[in-house]
Amino acid sequence: MAARQPKKARPTPEHARQILDALEQAHPEARCALDHASAFQLSVATILSAQCTDERVNMVTPRLFARYPDAPSLAAAPLADVEQIIRSTGFFRAKARSVTGFARGLVERHAGQVPRTMAELVPLPGVGRKTANVVLGHAYGVNEGIAVDTHVLRVSNRLGLTRSSEPLKVEQELMALVPRERWTRTTDLLIFHGRKVCDARRPACSVCPLFALCAWEGRQAWASDEAKPARSPRARRPVRRPPRPGRSARPAPRRRRRR
Repeated sequence: MAARQPKKARPTPEHARQILDALEQAHPEARCALDHASAFQLSVATILSAQCTDERVNMVTPRLFARYPDAPSLAAAPLADVEQIIRSTGFFRAKARSVTGFARGLVERHAGQVPRTMAELVPLPGVGRKTANVVLGHAYGVNEGIAVDTHVLRVSNRLGLTRSSEPLKVEQELMALVPRERWTRTTDLLIFHGRKVCDARRPACSVCPLFALCAWEGRQAWASDEAKPARSPRARRPVRRPPRPGRSARPAPRRRRRR
């Protein structure tokens, strides 16, 4: 009978504190990467950032906000025009419907202003719990929860802070470990670390400031280059096909002599 694998120790608030303190020291410049000047702009930018890089969103939003600077103007914007502006962010038709619907929701329900509570934000078109957490935390300083994106999901699991692949459950597990006043900052630090160090495909474990605190089983291999695939240069040689069996190569055509 095979021996049972020992259960991993459950993470503790003290362990989470050590991780966040180390991240704070390693990445003091970590912040929300979406450029914005208001809660309205941050809300729209966060909706556009779904399955798109923040850099791409920051390239698109200046033109969008110059033409539609507030909720009333975006609510009345022609859908085709919004689609054309945000086209490079991907899924532009669905996103155009989301941001214009969000703007209409603000006008109809909140006098054009972005509300300050989770209960009022989540029902608006295009807004989920992750977007609401980003807006509340960065625009209003309200720590209502922890925004869980792909980076937060990956890094928190590798570190051993969470054990789930479901964003809502990951958020709940992190909120149980981290003091409320650090919830918004936790999002920024984990996202920044995921982008700069704990990459999905090629994590830089050899220079990771959390190496001693990390619970990921693959960290040792990546730190010692064992898991890194070797890249061999491709030889560019012309491929010569042999003649088919029973057939000889065709002779060059003879030139006729002029009489």
